[in-house]
Amino acid sequence: MLIDVRSDAEYASGHVDGAVNLPLERFVQTYESVAPDKARQTILYCQSGARSGQAVQFLTQQGYTKVLNGISAGAVAIRTNRPIRRD
Repeated sequence: MLIDVRSDAEYASGHVDGAVNLPLERFVQTYESVAPDKARQTILYCQSGARSGQAVQFLTQQGYTKVLNGISAGAVAIRTNRPIRRD
């Protein structure tokens, strides 16, 4: 699972194909509906890795075991061999 924690506008400007947009400002309230499986491999990313790092730390505290900070959309696209999409 890929989660983009940037704003809606940042997501629309270019995101990894298949990523779910869950902006950090809404993350705590809505993460369970997007990522209910605490054992599923989940990669989070933002612009620089700061916001996704906060989200990874939060999920780890909630008991998620396979969460990674992918840093940026470009880094995750390369790592997962998925294209960047623009809406």
